[in-house]
Amino acid sequence: MSYLDKITSPTLLLDEKICRANIKKMADKAARHQMKLVPHFKTAQSREIGSWAKDYGVKEITVSSIKMAEYLSRDSWENIHIAFPFNPLETGKLDEIAENQPISVQIINTQTAQILSDQLKNPVGFFIEIDAGYGRTGVEVTDFGLIEAILLIAKKSDKLNFKGFYLHPGHTYYMSDIPAIYEESRNALSMLKHKYSTEYPELVTRVGDTPGCAVMEDFGDIDEMGPGNFVFYDLMQAELGGCYKTDIAVCLAVPVVDIKKERNEILVHGGGVHLAKDVLIDEDGNKNFGEVVFLNEEGWVIPEERSHLKSISQEHGLVKASDELLAKVKVGDLLGILPVHSCMTADAMREYMTLDGNFVDHAEGISQ
Repeated sequence: MSYLDKITSPTLLLDEKICRANIKKMADKAARHQMKLVPHFKTAQSREIGSWAKDYGVKEITVSSIKMAEYLSRDSWENIHIAFPFNPLETGKLDEIAENQPISVQIINTQTAQILSDQLKNPVGFFIEIDAGYGRTGVEVTDFGLIEAILLIAKKSDKLNFKGFYLHPGHTYYMSDIPAIYEESRNALSMLKHKYSTEYPELVTRVGDTPGCAVMEDFGDIDEMGPGNFVFYDLMQAELGGCYKTDIAVCLAVPVVDIKKERNEILVHGGGVHLAKDVLIDEDGNKNFGEVVFLNEEGWVIPEERSHLKSISQEHGLVKASDELLAKVKVGDLLGILPVHSCMTADAMREYMTLDGNFVDHAEGISQ
């Protein structure tokens, strides 16, 4: 039986070959630059996809929540890093995980450092997150007083182990000059590394954004890269130049429920609860919530004429259809939608179907 015969409602398809190729390509790039790849699993959130990553030499991973860390800790990683300013209310759960799984957290203030120092019973590593221009979170790169206050608390603790500095230049997602942003990031991490490496000779520096890790070839003396979205990629990454549309490893299969040929519109069962509501807007103000691909036994094919989701609501998706699409489709067919933001689509769908009709786990899925 074809995987297509199993689909009756919106289903997130995963092409294992494309996904593995993406992981291998990034692992090869990290090796070429003498860097360690510590992928961010906030995108895949899957133990099985984690096993695929191990096939390409990945031994440590990054996550965005303690819940995700707990889920993925069943697979004996050398370390799991929570790349989010640590929530001290979760210190008890962190301690439980740390009893059996090496784990590290992100610290950006002395209050959290002190709570961890006072309450932990098991050793935990930590990175100090640095803000070098993004402006979302982190210690400002020149705030040596705060950096050293955090380090002083750790020095007095036998449970907090300083690992290094983490920087997420997230403005690569919306600013066009990625090389300039990376120069800023390289300079910031290099300065901190040289300033503190005498006292902490084992410290490492890590950068963690997919657009930069995908397109840059000059990482300076940064030790580790932690991109996440690269395992699947999406339309946003394609627009940023980090991948081709043929590198996108997931697409949402949606049933066609109505066709309005006179308006060049197709109604599909697939909306915000499936894709989330990330959107690309072109120079004329037109919205794009996902692009149509043709599904077949081997996966999907990108059509010559572009069709896209022009609007979505909770369950509905309205496709602006090309003449090519209108000539091929009928009510009851399945179409594929390449997502704008695969991380959010995967989180919304909570599981994947591979092209052989098997299901792949997701941390938020019903069956784990």
